[in-house]
Amino acid sequence: MQEYEIVPVEEGKDPAATSRANPTRAFPAKVIQMCVLLFAVCITVSVVSIYVFRHFGFSSMVTAMGPMKPSHQAPGYKESRGLDRWIKPLPNLIHTMTDQELFRRASLVPRVKKYPFNRVPKIAFMFLTKGPLPLAPLWERFLKGNEAYYSVYVHSSPSFRADFPPSSVFFRRQIPSQVAEWGRMSLCDAERRLLTNALLDISNEWFVLLSETCIPLYNFTRVYQYINGSRYSFISAFDDPGPFGRGKYNEKMAPDITLSMWRKGSQWFEVNRRLAISIVEDTKYRSKFEEFCRPVAEFGRSACFGDEHYFPTMLTIQAANQLANRSLTWVDWSGGGYHPATFGREDVSEELFKKVGQGATCLYNDQPTSVCFLFARKFAPSALEPLLLLAPTAFGY
Repeated sequence: MQEYEIVPVEEGKDPAATSRANPTRAFPAKVIQMCVLLFAVCITVSVVSIYVFRHFGFSSMVTAMGPMKPSHQAPGYKESRGLDRWIKPLPNLIHTMTDQELFRRASLVPRVKKYPFNRVPKIAFMFLTKGPLPLAPLWERFLKGNEAYYSVYVHSSPSFRADFPPSSVFFRRQIPSQVAEWGRMSLCDAERRLLTNALLDISNEWFVLLSETCIPLYNFTRVYQYINGSRYSFISAFDDPGPFGRGKYNEKMAPDITLSMWRKGSQWFEVNRRLAISIVEDTKYRSKFEEFCRPVAEFGRSACFGDEHYFPTMLTIQAANQLANRSLTWVDWSGGGYHPATFGREDVSEELFKKVGQGATCLYNDQPTSVCFLFARKFAPSALEPLLLLAPTAFGY
């Protein structure tokens, strides 16, 4: 019988030289070994996969096999699987975002107009105050029972800390604020800050600016229906040819803002979500007002107050056809001067509210109406008690 010598494969040598020595036995043996090894690996992976899937689910099995990309999530982090994190408003209005970060986030607009959930549009009531809200009990009564249709935001002096009970609609509704000076652009910035925080709640559709001296003249249902049914936003913007209108214009604002574009109006407004975003994202016109509209007489010019001209002018340039050109807030300017009349305890009566808007006519959706105002100001803290007594019969709440 012929004998064959088995020569071990040396490292660095050509294996083909050895295989030729025994062509009928070495090759099948290696194939069998590789098949057995591969089979064992497949069995092991299958057993481990079945165990992980049964006990921890598919997502855990994927994690056990290794992430497809690096993860930077903190331990214990649980990402929302639905739309909750986009729909639900911030649980706490106190945040550390700068104005620029806040404005950038709030100005993001989805390209798909239809909402993928049942969205109930809300009114954001935004209070611009120096400190306390002395008429809060009246607003509490007005808002009671309508929690699904409104939200509340308060911008007060940075040093002021409100002390509302947890049951109050004003509890923890203060936003991070900065000093706002009357007549200066910092006051407009405070209003933009209110709009920006309110825009973070995707359900807010209308935004009403109020002061601590404002009161509602109708019940909530009437106010909601009026604002919801309007095709226009309520911001006063008119061309005043006199010294308090065009007389405040500075030709250095041209060509971005010309004299024909210059408008004057009331500080207290209501705007829809589209216009609110336009206000928040604007830098072009605000910079012109910051530089050329100041509340002090200088360079031979009279004082210019940004809160009277900035929003009316900017929105007239950008969206004139969306404005009703009137405010929803009634004030009494009969006394003259820079500020309207203030009503105290002795002034509050049924006769007073019969005079509010008496004889007024305006357009609502291009049709004449006598209901022109939904809110009124200015009411002193002493007016609260008689207002609460009159509210059921005079206002319906």
